[in-house]
Amino acid sequence: MVVTNKTAIPTEEELTVQEINLSWPILHAASFYVGKYCEPYNNEFLLCQKEEKDATKCVNEGKAVTGCALEFFRKLKKHCRQEFDQYYNCLYKSSYDLSFNHCRNTQEVLDKCVLEHMNVERPPFGYFCEVKVHETTRPKPVEKIPEYPTVPSLPPDAPKPPARFEGRWMV
Repeated sequence: MVVTNKTAIPTEEELTVQEINLSWPILHAASFYVGKYCEPYNNEFLLCQKEEKDATKCVNEGKAVTGCALEFFRKLKKHCRQEFDQYYNCLYKSSYDLSFNHCRNTQEVLDKCVLEHMNVERPPFGYFCEVKVHETTRPKPVEKIPEYPTVPSLPPDAPKPPARFEGRWMV
C-alpha cells in the first residue's frame, strides 16, 4: 500500500483493543460457535472492507468482531467450561491435525450445553459457504469517479502526413 501525506492513519489509541490470547486448538474447537455467534459483526466488517477498499476505515467494525469473540469466550467459560475443556482436549490429543471426526461424542455434549445456555446452535456443514444477504445501517460509500482532462483535438487545417509504415488494416 502506498502512503502519502493525505493518507489518514489511525492513532495507537484507536487501534488498541484487548487481544484474544488463546491457543490454536482452543480457537479451532470453538470456531463453529464463534462464527455463528459473531456472524453479524463479522459480515459487517467484511462488507465494510469490501466497500471501502481501505482497512483503516473499518477499525471500529474490527473492534466489534474482537469484542464479540471475547464476549463469547467469557460466556463459554461461565456456562460450558468443563464440556469445552473435554472437547478441545479430545481434539488436541486424538490426532495430529485436530480432526473433528474422532471427538463426535464430546462434541455432542458441548453442542447441547452451548445450545441450552448460550442459544447458539452448531451450524451445519457448509453453512459459512452459503450466500447470505447482510442488511446494514452504515451508508454505502460514494464512489468517486476520477476526472481526467480532455485531450484537445487537432485543428481542421493541421497537416496529416501518411503513415510511415503503411496502414494498420489487414489486406
